[in-house]
Amino acid sequence: MKEVIYVDNNATTAVAPEVFNVMKPFFTELYGNPSSIHSFGGEVASHIEKARRQVANLIGADFVDKNGNNTEILFTSCGTESNSSAILSAIAIKDDRKKIVTSEVEHPAVLNLCKELERKGYTIEYIPVDDNGRIDLDLVRKVIDENTAIVSIMWANNETGTIFPVEKIAQIAKAKGALFHTDAVQAVGKLPINMKESSIDMLSLSGHKLHAPKGVGALYVRRGTRFKSFLLGGHQEFGRRAGTENVPSIVALGQACKEALEHIADETTNVKKLRDYLEERVVELIPEIGINGDLENRLPNTSSISFKFIEGEAILLLLNQYGICASSGSACTTGSLEPSHVLRAMHLPYTSAHGTIRFSFSRYNTMNDVEVILKHLPDVITTLRNISPFWQER
Repeated sequence: MKEVIYVDNNATTAVAPEVFNVMKPFFTELYGNPSSIHSFGGEVASHIEKARRQVANLIGADFVDKNGNNTEILFTSCGTESNSSAILSAIAIKDDRKKIVTSEVEHPAVLNLCKELERKGYTIEYIPVDDNGRIDLDLVRKVIDENTAIVSIMWANNETGTIFPVEKIAQIAKAKGALFHTDAVQAVGKLPINMKESSIDMLSLSGHKLHAPKGVGALYVRRGTRFKSFLLGGHQEFGRRAGTENVPSIVALGQACKEALEHIADETTNVKKLRDYLEERVVELIPEIGINGDLENRLPNTSSISFKFIEGEAILLLLNQYGICASSGSACTTGSLEPSHVLRAMHLPYTSAHGTIRFSFSRYNTMNDVEVILKHLPDVITTLRNISPFWQER
């Protein structure tokens, strides 16, 4: 089997060995239902609460009830569920307000829900971004008003890595009596987060973006924030998210958050070094390229590079022949022939948007991975440009 160079970590990550190891007993040994009254199930419940504390530690959430439970952390099935839970709860709680404010570059998990709510009569304000993917705070102040139920702005963009001023936007929202939610799926584990010092009401995260398995996530709900569940049934998650808990994955998420907290300095040093070196060499080796996003304020692991006059899907197919796994954007939109909505919102020319590749690193990548990419990428681009009529006619 050929070596795989995996630089698509914003799409999903490998499960860390330490995370996989802590999961295993909960399949065959500690398999009890944590809601059971017997001690066998009670032992399982204690591991869920340990995981809850580990998630809380990573994002700086610290409210603990009299039973030692951090009730600001709710376990979900994924980031999408967390996003939907936050937004649907907000409009149910603030049912006299009929406006939702979001951005044009949100993940489809937020945008598609907003489009559905728009069809049901809600007013949705989609805040635009500039050519670097940044949001204008003055425009944010104009669109948030007393009719706004919730503002939902991602912490960092999944395609470009651009980081948004979510704390400032949260304060603007709170001044108008609106709730504020952030999709922090890409930010958690890559950036230091301290919810104790934040105005953010709700925050979504997903396990498979930080070396836990797919199928588990969490929603932070600040103490005192009213919350209405849309998933009804049993009393699990303090009555706010029904359904028997996915114990192995919850335990795994807790361990992944513990590992992420211990390695978070690596993101801004070792991982960023790999990203920066790739970009420096690509600029030297390949003409007619562009690096997208706010280059001064983005995730340390993410690089969005446009190779003009060729197709991104063709680049990926040729890179795949060398075992290099990258992406043309969000994994949730890959396969579409249209340029990503993020790049369109940033007014990227058609000739650049179609040839954009996202490289996203993790702490498991090495400098050797980057060297392998640099060995093959220039030839791939040259090969495709030699057969591109757009390149010939430029």
